[in-house]
Amino acid sequence: MATVDSPDVEPKPQPVLRVTRYDVTLALVVAFIISLVVVVLWLSGVWAAVHVWQKDEAVPLEMITLSGGSEDGTPDETFDLESPYEEIPDPTLAELRSDETEIEPLLEAVVELSDVATQQAEQQLALDARSAGNPGSADGTGNKALGVGDGDSGVPREQRWFIRFADGATSEEYARQLDFFGIEIGALVPGGRLAYLSSLTSPSPTVRMVNSGAGENRLYMTWQGGGRKSADLKLLRKANVDVGSGTIFHFYPPRTEALLAQLEKSYRGASPKDVRRTYFVVQRKGSDFEFAVTRQTYFR
Repeated sequence: MATVDSPDVEPKPQPVLRVTRYDVTLALVVAFIISLVVVVLWLSGVWAAVHVWQKDEAVPLEMITLSGGSEDGTPDETFDLESPYEEIPDPTLAELRSDETEIEPLLEAVVELSDVATQQAEQQLALDARSAGNPGSADGTGNKALGVGDGDSGVPREQRWFIRFADGATSEEYARQLDFFGIEIGALVPGGRLAYLSSLTSPSPTVRMVNSGAGENRLYMTWQGGGRKSADLKLLRKANVDVGSGTIFHFYPPRTEALLAQLEKSYRGASPKDVRRTYFVVQRKGSDFEFAVTRQTYFR
């Protein structure tokens, strides 16, 4: 049978497979990610192999109760005593077991208490304060109250209040502040007398001399720091009052004391017996002056 070639029929092209740029890029990206994962896993294994694993252990806490009391005490403070021996109502010296007493620390404590008592006695004798009236009584448990000193709980105003006058003010403005609040300067002068200064802004302040502080019931304060004590000395020299090494006082009239008490109460609303310290500052109010409470500290 003869074959006839048809010149009009063309042969079909064969498919061709080849790698494109996209395939190359994708392969590189996949290879990089796999390599990165392998490296991270390898580094993690190395770190886990060399790392020293420690277990956190809780440190036991020992609660220690210290006897004694202080300003930072609590209203329910008690003296706890733990002993392995049977309680004896009236022990004798032969039954007491104690370590050897250290004499030197004991003497230091006695000397320190003696100095504090001497200072308080000198200040009390200088003003010749006297107690008057009938003795009274109070209900209570007999335990030490929260605060400073004997008696009811709380700190007295003269120990609780701290008043700061601006150090940057001039001597004339400082004198105006004292006159505005009716504060008198008092000083112990040689001979045991007490000098009072008032009308401090006048060219010649008024000087009043008394032989003792008997009958003086006003609130008074002494300097605990700051630079205004030198201003008081200038005012005393201005009035020709020789102070020497005597103590300088500030005597507050009842109206100013009541004003300070009201400011203390309205600052946070705390009871005075719960307040340890109240800090006042004198600031200008227009052409006048005023007291302001800056902060308070408390027992509770």
